[in-house]
Amino acid sequence: KTLSRGGTELLNFTRHVVLNIPISVAAHLLFNLKGHQSVVRCFAFIANENFMLISASRDTTMRVWDLKQDGKLLQTLNGHNQWVYCCAVTPDSSMLCSVGGGKTVLLWSMASYKVIQKLEGHGGDVVSCEFSSNGALLATASYDTHVIVWDPYTGESLMKLRHCTTFAALDVNDVFSTGFVRAVSFSQDGLNVTSVADDGLLRIWCLDLQRPIYVAPLTNGLCCTFSPHGSVLATGTRDGHVKFWTISRVLPTLQDVCRNALRRVMTTHQVMLLPIPKKIKEFLVYKKF
Repeated sequence: KTLSRGGTELLNFTRHVVLNIPISVAAHLLFNLKGHQSVVRCFAFIANENFMLISASRDTTMRVWDLKQDGKLLQTLNGHNQWVYCCAVTPDSSMLCSVGGGKTVLLWSMASYKVIQKLEGHGGDVVSCEFSSNGALLATASYDTHVIVWDPYTGESLMKLRHCTTFAALDVNDVFSTGFVRAVSFSQDGLNVTSVADDGLLRIWCLDLQRPIYVAPLTNGLCCTFSPHGSVLATGTRDGHVKFWTISRVLPTLQDVCRNALRRVMTTHQVMLLPIPKKIKEFLVYKKF
């Protein structure tokens, strides 16, 4: 396979294989969690000492399960009026994002299970969300042909990544079709996001440039995620294929490494209180790359 960068084809940049692995390890059912009234679309584990799971469903709710107590239902989260498509938890487990029908992006406190912010900016159903590895950024993907990158602490939209023009995305019934963005995922360094859309393309975006730096054909793309070390990208398709893509890694600058480390332990509000020059603050809160 080939990917293009800046209009130039890069040979041997990617490869993909169809995943077909026989199941050889015995597995047994731990819990059968009951309570949702419709299709369950997404799960998110809470990454702390508590062995908990959040499930998101088309029944418009999310549910918090305590797996240490044999899957006890701890909380039902009501805030959506339409399907909940996806949910994600920050690395420090302090915040939950949920996205769904009706242009909805909600941020929840994991301490109180209450909605703390409703982010507005999408023009269609929002179907995918993910936090960066340091928790400082949130990306959401929508049927409105856009990925939006947010500051989850302030609710500010930092950038919109458009997949095609609005006119090109409209079909004869004046509804979005070919530009549907199905999924979004951050690279481990938080400097790139990948997206898959119904226009048949996989894109890797550079957040600094706010444009795709790599593009490849991907028919029926539905989901995507980077490996922990960041050199492999996995994509899933609606026709049952899992494809793996090798990604050339560029070492982050020392400034990027320092920002990433700092933002793992400091919120945007804490950064803005630091007695440092304004330009450095803007870099640390991702207003400048």
